Amino acid sequence: MTLEIGIPEKNRKETAEGLSRLLADSYILYQNTHNFHWNVEGPMFNTLHQMFMVQYTEIWNALDLIAERIRSLGHYAPGSYKRYVKLSTIAEAEEEVPAKEMIKQLLQGHEAVAKTARSVFPLAEAGNDEATCDLLTQRLQVHEKTAWMLRALLNDR
Repeated sequence: MTLEIGIPEKNRKETAEGLSRLLADSYILYQNTHNFHWNVEGPMFNTLHQMFMVQYTEIWNALDLIAERIRSLGHYAPGSYKRYVKLSTIAEAEEEVPAKEMIKQLLQGHEAVAKTARSVFPLAEAGNDEATCDLLTQRLQVHEKTAWMLRALLNDR
């Protein structure tokens, strides 16, 4: 059945491809955050354990929104870890990482997701895809705020 939502197929395809990269980055960041939640140690254990749980829960809930937006555009959402690793700009984290390094890696991950979201914005705008622009704006706000909070943890003042 033909999809007629007012966005040309070319624009829907380009936006869906960009959202697929966003989904992959978000999934790898989710996995890294959950990994660090399980494996954090040290004097900030309780603070970081709780903080990481809040962060991975938020990302987990966003994964569905991103995937469903791809489907709404008439394309299939990537659903395998193999595809996520291929599409993502974020590397998988190791299990045994010092707490301060966990914070640095998650900071870099949130900044990477923000960059990916920002790169999809012009694609969505070109197709007059306000729904995707709204989703991207929400994701940018979350990831930029989380990056700020992680950056503040690294400040030694």
